[in-house]
Amino acid sequence: MKEIKVPELAESITEGTISEWLVKKGDQVEKGDPILELETDKVNVEVNADASGVIAELLREAGDDVEVGDVIAKVDENGEGGGSDEDTSSDEEESEQEEKAEESNKEKESEKEEQQQSSEEKKGSSSKDSKDVIATPAARKRARELGIDLSEISARDPLGRIRPEDVDAAAKGEAKQESKGSSKSSSEDTPKKQEKKKEETKKTEFDKPVERVKMSRRRQTIAKRLVEAQQESAMLTTFNEVDMTNVMKLRSERKESFLKKHDIKLGFMSFFTKAAVGALKEFPLLNAEIQGNEIIKKQFYDIGMAVSTDEGLVVPVVRDADRLDFAGIEKGIADLATKARNKELGLEDLQGGSFTITNGGIFGSMLSTPILNAPQVGILGLHNIEKRAKVMPDDTIEARPMMYIALSYDHRIVDGKDAVQFLRRIKEMIEDPFDLLLEG
Repeated sequence: MKEIKVPELAESITEGTISEWLVKKGDQVEKGDPILELETDKVNVEVNADASGVIAELLREAGDDVEVGDVIAKVDENGEGGGSDEDTSSDEEESEQEEKAEESNKEKESEKEEQQQSSEEKKGSSSKDSKDVIATPAARKRARELGIDLSEISARDPLGRIRPEDVDAAAKGEAKQESKGSSKSSSEDTPKKQEKKKEETKKTEFDKPVERVKMSRRRQTIAKRLVEAQQESAMLTTFNEVDMTNVMKLRSERKESFLKKHDIKLGFMSFFTKAAVGALKEFPLLNAEIQGNEIIKKQFYDIGMAVSTDEGLVVPVVRDADRLDFAGIEKGIADLATKARNKELGLEDLQGGSFTITNGGIFGSMLSTPILNAPQVGILGLHNIEKRAKVMPDDTIEARPMMYIALSYDHRIVDGKDAVQFLRRIKEMIEDPFDLLLEG
């Protein structure tokens, strides 16, 4: 019998969630065949069979959290697919046992319903009393979880308000009294209390219907890292606005020839990527990160591109953006976006970025404060293009296509002066793209 374990995935990934089993018990597999899909905090990966044979046992179910090294299945290397007579007979025995268990459960449920009906009036009066009790929302929630009547709890607060610690103390007191009572009373009270707790756990603090959905591992990781980024960095945001007239004019003039030559559309992201690389070379601390008491200044320009998917935001990386031309950047962005939406991103696509660009403008965002993609210390936010009145150098007023841009930065190593000048440099390059960007 060969054990199948969760393999080493990557240095930064130690656990995951079983998204879907691709095989079932009794299936014939060959060594290297995918047997399940594992959802990690970065990408979904397939786990392959370590040996050829028959799946003898699946030790974990879809939705279970597992760690690297956990045994998740067993393969019988000498077995044959399709199952055996012994398996069939054992399945029949299990089905008979399940039927008996269901009948027993039905009898118990009917007994519980009778007990509930007999004590309905008593519960009604106690719930009415509980509403009159002064208690914090947290205490009421705790009492519901433990199945304790608030009217029977004595408050230690001088004002008479019941707090969560009072509920916990009352729960401990009941536990002690039950342990001192007779076995008969214990056997009678326990089913009632267990049933009450089950009923209370089904309820929520909401009076109207709600739906509880377990967060995916990726969403949990996104939430955790966004909070960490705000708690562990001195994050500030500075803003500027860019006149997009020249970029839009250049893009309009070159888009057809660009498409014919490179088989890819000329978008705005390649302009901002080129501008960001140029500004990063002038302000290298925005292309750095902090490790302990050291500043690591990166001599490469791997630019992360925030991409929205159904499962949340991911940030694949365009490698060596400083060495790519406009077509190379556009193709890199398009390829990563397609892989992200098709759930085909690999770990190598997501690791090692030095700076990030996020474009909320595609969703209509006018202004936002992007959150750092730790351990990076800078992120550039782009927004919607809107025509606005602008005073020109000759004091005339024109309607110009304007975009607000934002730079969030870690103030621990990036001073406000550098951040403002960095964003100003982006503005200058976008507003005069002909020589600075196309020749650079």
